[in-house]
Amino acid sequence: MAAHRPVGGADYPRSRHEFDDWFPDDAACVEYLAALRWPGGFVCPGCGDDRSWRTSALSWMCIQCGRKTSVTAGTIFHRSHAPLSTWFAAIWYVTSERNGVSARGLQHALGLGSYETAWAWLQKLRRAMVRPGHDLLAGTVELAETLVDSGGRTPVLVAVERVNRQRLGRVRFGVADDGRDPVAFASETIARGSTIRGAADKQRLARVGYLAEPSAAPGVQFVASDLKRWLLGTLGQHVSRQHLPYYLDEFAFRFDRRGSTARGLLFYLLLQQAVTTTPHPRGELGNGHKA
Repeated sequence: MAAHRPVGGADYPRSRHEFDDWFPDDAACVEYLAALRWPGGFVCPGCGDDRSWRTSALSWMCIQCGRKTSVTAGTIFHRSHAPLSTWFAAIWYVTSERNGVSARGLQHALGLGSYETAWAWLQKLRRAMVRPGHDLLAGTVELAETLVDSGGRTPVLVAVERVNRQRLGRVRFGVADDGRDPVAFASETIARGSTIRGAADKQRLARVGYLAEPSAAPGVQFVASDLKRWLLGTLGQHVSRQHLPYYLDEFAFRFDRRGSTARGLLFYLLLQQAVTTTPHPRGELGNGHKA
């Protein structure tokens, strides 16, 4: 069965005016979130049964095993005291700003009580931007390393699809000093049988199933330059090494969808991924910083 292709005006709002009409209160947000989490109807995460009672505005109870499940349980919204409507507004703001937002900008736009809250929300959303087990890059892929300023010069591996001579496809990043060498990174992000250009260790790549070509990687150079401009323009001089992987995920999310003119679709996609992303309590997020 073909995957459902979301349609503007039916699956997601096409404008801020339509967004306001769709989500006037928390109850509307709950219903939308439930439809994203259980598109075929409620399914108990405990026993898998699909029969349930609605026990509150947020919760369902499984008829088979009696387990109660909130629509926000196990998602990035888990145990959040903020209204879902405020979270929805945050996601709309983050995805509608083409170049991204800083925590200070999010705080001011939503009237959040503290900078720390805005910072933690952005960190949670960034963790939902690239799904574990996402589709591997394929075809012809350029692979090389660049250096990113994050409290020092941090080596970052960049893999980008080369669709044709003029056009690039999707991109993936890996912080090289996390123990990833180019071959291990390729194995995690690029489908076997692909042609890899630019990487130095061609014999090892060939041994694990890639065709390696000894050519340059101008696409990586373009992506690296774009990344550095984005980091500086959106986050300024405050990119920490600790949180760099999540900023790279945000850039990849935006780069992969750079051709989309439907900002509401990005809202839909991020919210869809948010309901399958674990909560990440604030204590796991580390210390905040000015970004």
